[in-house]
Amino acid sequence: MNVLIISTPATGHLNPLLAIARMLIADGHRVDVLCGTCFRGRIEQAGAHFYALPGSADFDGRDILSVVPELKAVEPGLDWLRIALARIFIDRIRDQHAGLLNALRATSADIVIGDDMFFGVLPLLLGPRAGELPVLLCGTSVLHSARDDGAPLFMGLLPATTQEELEAHARIAQEYSVCVDQPTRHRLNRLLAEMGLGPVSVPLFESVVHLADTYLQLSVPGFEFPRAFPPSVRFVGALPIIPDQAPLPAWADDLDGSRKVVLVTQGTVANHDLDLLIGPTLAALGDEDDILVVATMGGRPVEALAGTVPCNARIAEYLPFEWLLPRIDAMVTNGGYGSVNQALSCGVPLVAAGLTEDKADVNARIAWSGAGIDLRTNTPESKAIRRAVRTVLDEPEHRRAARRLGAEFATYDTQAEILALVRSYAPAGRGGLRITAA
Repeated sequence: MNVLIISTPATGHLNPLLAIARMLIADGHRVDVLCGTCFRGRIEQAGAHFYALPGSADFDGRDILSVVPELKAVEPGLDWLRIALARIFIDRIRDQHAGLLNALRATSADIVIGDDMFFGVLPLLLGPRAGELPVLLCGTSVLHSARDDGAPLFMGLLPATTQEELEAHARIAQEYSVCVDQPTRHRLNRLLAEMGLGPVSVPLFESVVHLADTYLQLSVPGFEFPRAFPPSVRFVGALPIIPDQAPLPAWADDLDGSRKVVLVTQGTVANHDLDLLIGPTLAALGDEDDILVVATMGGRPVEALAGTVPCNARIAEYLPFEWLLPRIDAMVTNGGYGSVNQALSCGVPLVAAGLTEDKADVNARIAWSGAGIDLRTNTPESKAIRRAVRTVLDEPEHRRAARRLGAEFATYDTQAEILALVRSYAPAGRGGLRITAA
């Protein structure tokens, strides 16, 4: 089959899609990838053919504050979210969609696979679908479907279990609707009308969950708040880590089992200020003689870290997670969905601190599942980090919950499920019908 992968140009979105691309290429499929030019090398290295997004869609999501400078002056919260949704996603739909149509003309694709935030696919999903190209979207974040308790997305709210909590969620949902959902939906529907398309009746992120032919949630049900999931949703577990993306560090032999190993990461998006999490974690654990702290800079140079590195710390720009995760005892994270699921698939308990992007929602699931501690802040103090790390290392509760989730992940053959699903959409199975990109 000819597969067209469409990706938001951000590491956390592209990485899982490249893992899928590698599976498909090994299975004999041709894979083309539409993404930002900053990722061309990684895409071609994976064996796929690269197509560049045009215009405003061709940005570098590794530095969101450069893409949307006005976010620098806005604290995490509803205003930050409204601006981010408008500027990062909605305002780029037209150029994303143009790039998608150009790629469809060039590739004769049999199927489109995209990430959950490539909203340039919305015009395709909203148009006539009979006999057209199947679209599979991958949930690279928490599942964006309505909750039974009415809690809105991105607010980090735990499931309501009492009438008082339901009423509190309703008040937050009303404020969210006025500040975020209504202006965002108005902006989106105005754009869609200009493109000759009807409005969406549900929030932006929820719309693609319902409209996709299949929505692959890259996790397990045990890490998602209980509710009735849309029929399009299929949990497939954690994707295998792409191997050999970073060399073994010179200090690899220091992970010899003599000390507990704690990994700290700020990911590749919210790492503009390393004093948000990496710095405070190094300070928090620097005097813990029984702990070896390992920090990955997410591509930032090691020299970007201010201050003296403690003797029990080891640092690298990137680290090979396929080697590292089985060797760690806990992870301190700001809540990147992909790395959190990878850690949980290895049974690793977590300490989380992060509020931007989707991180409050990811971290709420860490707390709800019992697999770790959510510090519920973007700027944790060292003493809070130390206390939380000692808790997940020294007390069995969180470790047991993380291992329980690890066992659930182990029940999924993620690669086999994805390959079988893609094959089920082969043209012969659809009567040989194919989209004509106008």
